[in-house]
Amino acid sequence: MITPRVALADAAVARHYDQLDVFYREIWGEHVHHGYWVRGDETPEHAVEALTELVADRLDMSAGMVVCDIGCGYGASARYLAARRGVVVRGITVSTAQATRAAELAAPGVTIEVGDWMASGFPPCAFDRAYAIESTEHMPDKQRFFDEAFRVLRPGGALAVCAWLARPQAAAWEIRHLLEPICREGRLQGMGTVAEYCQAAERAGFVVERVDDLSGQVARTWRLCLQRGIGKIASDRRYRRFLLDRSATERIFAVTMLRLLVAYRVRAMRYGMLVLRKTSAAIG
Repeated sequence: MITPRVALADAAVARHYDQLDVFYREIWGEHVHHGYWVRGDETPEHAVEALTELVADRLDMSAGMVVCDIGCGYGASARYLAARRGVVVRGITVSTAQATRAAELAAPGVTIEVGDWMASGFPPCAFDRAYAIESTEHMPDKQRFFDEAFRVLRPGGALAVCAWLARPQAAAWEIRHLLEPICREGRLQGMGTVAEYCQAAERAGFVVERVDDLSGQVARTWRLCLQRGIGKIASDRRYRRFLLDRSATERIFAVTMLRLLVAYRVRAMRYGMLVLRKTSAAIG
């Protein structure tokens, strides 16, 4: 597990998303996650929805299911799935700014709340399905994440995890110049390998049904973000003021986007999707 060399404060993740709230939405939109390109000619807007659709397909979501969105951001995926799949979604985020925006875009079948997944208070066996799209990276205790997911899923339920991952046995220079700074600057509590994720999931009681490496289909996200970000810096003084504001602790993420682009190109960083099952015989 690759972790920041300086321990992150408990509020670091919430501050990151609260401070970058407007910039995330203006540069990339309400879906705060990678796009997924199949043909290659999809618009970014279609690509982010395609990733959500892939999660729904992998989980075999159907109308009437009760679903948990772990680290739901602005609730874009939750609203999409409620409308397209007829599911009921309960989302949780640590960011007040994200929850406020989600409330402004309220949709039938979707409930969003501010809270810590590690102490969500959800009752046992409350959900048919759960998914975490790029939120486990922010959680300090990966084992506890999987333990909690196992607890709140009904027997026979399934969990999908889309995660930023480190390649096994990453080179020292990759860790020093790419992966560790990405963790520190992006407020990630830890970046694991696919093997570490699978081991934690199995210890929690899950059966690993499939693992997909989607790196090739999602990597262009950061090229597009950089292009849009540079365009905004050139045309919008708010962006220039933010980058020059020493009190803006999260302005470093402008550099992190470049690191992410390079990390994908040298294959130091991978993007994985895990599908995990709580068997019908499981208890808890």
